[in-house]
Amino acid sequence: MRTFIVDAFTDRPFAGNPAAVCLLEKPADVAWMQQVAAELNLSETAFVHRVGQNSYGLRWFTPTVEVDLCGHATLATAHVLHTTRAAAHDSPLRFETLSGVLTARRHGLGDITLDFPADPPTAEPVPLGLAKALGTDPVWTGRARHDLLVELAEATAVRDLAPDIVALAAFSGRAVIVTAAAPADADHDFVSRVFAPAAGIPEDPVTGAAHCVLAPFWSERLGRTELTGLQLSPRGGRVGVELRGDRVTLLGQAVTVFNGELSTRGSTAS
Repeated sequence: MRTFIVDAFTDRPFAGNPAAVCLLEKPADVAWMQQVAAELNLSETAFVHRVGQNSYGLRWFTPTVEVDLCGHATLATAHVLHTTRAAAHDSPLRFETLSGVLTARRHGLGDITLDFPADPPTAEPVPLGLAKALGTDPVWTGRARHDLLVELAEATAVRDLAPDIVALAAFSGRAVIVTAAAPADADHDFVSRVFAPAAGIPEDPVTGAAHCVLAPFWSERLGRTELTGLQLSPRGGRVGVELRGDRVTLLGQAVTVFNGELSTRGSTAS
């Protein structure tokens, strides 16, 4: 089985968010896919197989659980399908997923846009114990479908955050997204960091799904539908977003850093 490691939401190797992409000939056993994801031990492993012309089945696994939406691994998958010429460059890709149909389209030499569902958060009181787990006081908290969104007063507070990762797992659902407005002179609009210990990911480097929450949140506050987010993980990454009603377009690039074969001998992959 051809397997790739791709750095997503970056234009250079060893930055952005790494994802594994496994090219299947047909659907595989869920338990086996989970074992492969644990073996590869990246934040996400994508398993993709063709179901029609430019149409694919796509599933995502962390080292410990299956997730129903993952932006960076979808970007990585689209990148692999285009660069291996498994899919035509000038046609949108259609992915059948647990979150419904998602699409990806290549633009120019490297840009890829993803069409994802928006996930606007609803305000809720600051959960008891959250400030202690974060090590700082939130100015706003809200709950999205799977994530807790936390706004801090300044971008520097997001950058310098050193939370209690074990304690955060109690608040997360899927993830705790911490965000703040960018400084007025910055070339981006907001910053974020994403912690998902309940899914086996202490901190995710760059998170497409989180920007489905961040896009409607910051669009309402800043009064614009086209924004740029900077994720302040140690690897770092940049995500362009455009809010279009109940959908979000994510813009990014990706770089292949590994291309090899995974043995399927004795497995239920094929």
